[in-house]
Amino acid sequence: METEKMKKQFAINGMSCNHCVAKVEQAINQLDGIDKVKINLKKNNGTVKFDEAQVSADQIAAAVTEAGYETEVI
Repeated sequence: METEKMKKQFAINGMSCNHCVAKVEQAINQLDGIDKVKINLKKNNGTVKFDEAQVSADQIAAAVTEAGYETEVI
């Protein structure tokens, strides 16, 4: 049985270029349960679709913070 995917938006501060976007995407994609990541540099945010049974929004935010960017679920 497939679990329903959760979609959350995150405010991400500190990104200044496409390299930053790639770093954030890589940090999130390394987590289990991630389905889709879309980061918007101009809006300083990102949307993540994930399996809540495998990973939480807090764990995603922690991965972004560990990569060097301030973040919060919005």
